[in-house]
Amino acid sequence: MKSKILSILAICALPTLFAAEKSILDYVKPFVGTAYHGHTFPGACAPFGLVQASPDTGAGSWRYCSGYNFEDAEILRFSQTHLSGTGCSDLGDAAIMPFSEASKENNYKSRKANEAATTGYYKVELPDANCSVEISASEHAAIYKIKALKDSVKLLLDLQHGVYAAEKMPAYPTLSASAKFESQSLVSGKRHSNMWVEREVFFAMEFSKPILKSEEIKPTNGVEKASKYELDFGLKAGEELIVKIGISAVSEDGAKNNLKAEIPDFDFEKVKSQTRQKWLKLLSKFELDAPENTLENFYTSAYHLFIQPNNIADVDGSYRGVDGTVRESARGKYYSTFSTWDTFRAAHSMYAILTPDAVSDFANSMLEHFDSKKLLPIWTLWGKENYCMIGIHSIPVLAEAYFKGIEGFDAKRALNAMVYSSTQDRKNFDWNLYENLGYLAFDKSPCSVSITLETAYDDSCIARLAKALGEEEIYKRFQRRADFYKNLFDSETHFMRGRDSSGKWRAPFNEFALPNAGGCGRDYIEGNALQYTWHVMHDADGLMELFGGREKFAEKLTSLFKQPEKVEGAGHAADVTDLIGQYAHGNEPSHHTIYLLSLAGRQDLAAQLIRKVFNSFYIPTPEGLCGNDDCGQMSAWFMFSALGFYPVDPVSCEYVLGAPQLKNAKLKLDNGRTFEVSAENFAPQNIYVKEARLNGKKLEKPIITHSDILNGGKLEFVMAPNP
Repeated sequence: MKSKILSILAICALPTLFAAEKSILDYVKPFVGTAYHGHTFPGACAPFGLVQASPDTGAGSWRYCSGYNFEDAEILRFSQTHLSGTGCSDLGDAAIMPFSEASKENNYKSRKANEAATTGYYKVELPDANCSVEISASEHAAIYKIKALKDSVKLLLDLQHGVYAAEKMPAYPTLSASAKFESQSLVSGKRHSNMWVEREVFFAMEFSKPILKSEEIKPTNGVEKASKYELDFGLKAGEELIVKIGISAVSEDGAKNNLKAEIPDFDFEKVKSQTRQKWLKLLSKFELDAPENTLENFYTSAYHLFIQPNNIADVDGSYRGVDGTVRESARGKYYSTFSTWDTFRAAHSMYAILTPDAVSDFANSMLEHFDSKKLLPIWTLWGKENYCMIGIHSIPVLAEAYFKGIEGFDAKRALNAMVYSSTQDRKNFDWNLYENLGYLAFDKSPCSVSITLETAYDDSCIARLAKALGEEEIYKRFQRRADFYKNLFDSETHFMRGRDSSGKWRAPFNEFALPNAGGCGRDYIEGNALQYTWHVMHDADGLMELFGGREKFAEKLTSLFKQPEKVEGAGHAADVTDLIGQYAHGNEPSHHTIYLLSLAGRQDLAAQLIRKVFNSFYIPTPEGLCGNDDCGQMSAWFMFSALGFYPVDPVSCEYVLGAPQLKNAKLKLDNGRTFEVSAENFAPQNIYVKEARLNGKKLEKPIITHSDILNGGKLEFVMAPNP
């Protein structure tokens, strides 16, 4: 692991603090995850907002999925939209950059100095541009305070700029762009790009000082498609320029209306204060008594969790749907940035506990997407489908919402959308062949094992919802499909293994092989047989039976954490990071695996591993995330595990107990109740759970329910130094 990670002793020796409301935001560290593999950004945003105003330090590689890396010395531009923790690149719209005549010679770039960030606020000094920059943001708009440190600081408006991946070079993703100078203080325009998705973004910029002179710099290299504009406001040393930027996915008028509604004047401190109050209201749902590093990790995780999904509807409720048409949202909101392959595992469970009204909006947005696309969301960005990853994991999100009592959406409509999405053929997926064989065959589709296992989970969700709604035939069909995972279990090797359409096992077989190693590795996605064999979240008992019972299952699972981390010829996957044996905490398919040990009677080993993950893979530093945060999923794992439980099967409404990593926590629920978690004898050496009690009654199984949380009460752990 990285050299800057604190030792176990150093972490455990940190003092215990109580996070009072007035200081909660001080524990949020937006730079966490901005280096190594975290792919987060440090800029300003509001909860679930469309705008994330932040600096960009690079593009063109996996290192810059968010457009920013803390280790870089220079800032290229400041843009208004970013992705948090993803493994692919896009956005980076309506870019601006203060510059001097000297920095202009370096493509307008500047070195950065004295960077700082907190919730809703970012600041930096730009020595080469002779200015400082401060940023805040509302849901649909950004505001900048640019202070000239010397005379003649100007501003670049760069419509070519965007966050893009290496495979798009040298054909940058911007297809076209335009700007309209409506007055000396207002510029509007749009950008049309094609990176992860093809989309249009509209903007409106207002300035606190009039533009005295503007110069258009047209593209000349035959590759770039859009102009840059140099804007001169006659800034003198000590003067400030306030820039307001409204963003819309609908129209330029929409961008203007968004800006007028949310930032009507040039009061930077007012916007900063309002946005920080929104974050404080949200993060104050937790009261924690924990070591300082845990407080920093926890509140930063909560911050990263609530950056998305993003409401891409304008303030008047209009939005641009997946088919490109403009519609009106009945609820005034339309959410996108659904990284469901990642977030269905735990992030949406945390949303269901803390922000149930938002979950209702998520559900309706997914169903509106289906009405246009005739496919439930897989991975949607800016309202468009990018088909990233596998499964249709908006299915468990919708089913979980129903079973956890989320109101305001039509469950029957959701069931119909689930069934249609899971029976209509699409690329590399012949549903009839799938149902006839009882698995996806490797000679018919890549990633056949991973897709079969993940589809089995989706199918179990459909079956459970169908049964609850009295749809018996649908229940029977999808309950049968939910058991398809059993057809890929090889009883000789005790691994989930690829089979062809004639029923033959893939040979030769190497359980370590990752996809880029070829052969059997191609049967998995971002993982191997060692990691995916445990991907049966809906039927832990059935999986244990395949191994011959709980003890043999636990023995085999224990061996996962003792395997060599590197094996010659196994290949490499950028997302499979920071391993304990072959358990890869940096990637989502492993996230529930430790908690299967609790279900198999090895709570002692689960407690050891949870502490190891906490001490090694979550550090409140820029390089402190061991993998892509993936729109909050890595963060949600930390939050649940700190509290002492985790949703192995989110749709079951059950949470499996682990071992708490804090002394006390109170969750303030929207229904007015409070759920409290306490750890008696909490100390660095006491990593094991001797006993757990719910509302004073000893728990005989390592499980609590969603109702237990919503009803309020107290979960008590008694900690001990020995198993």
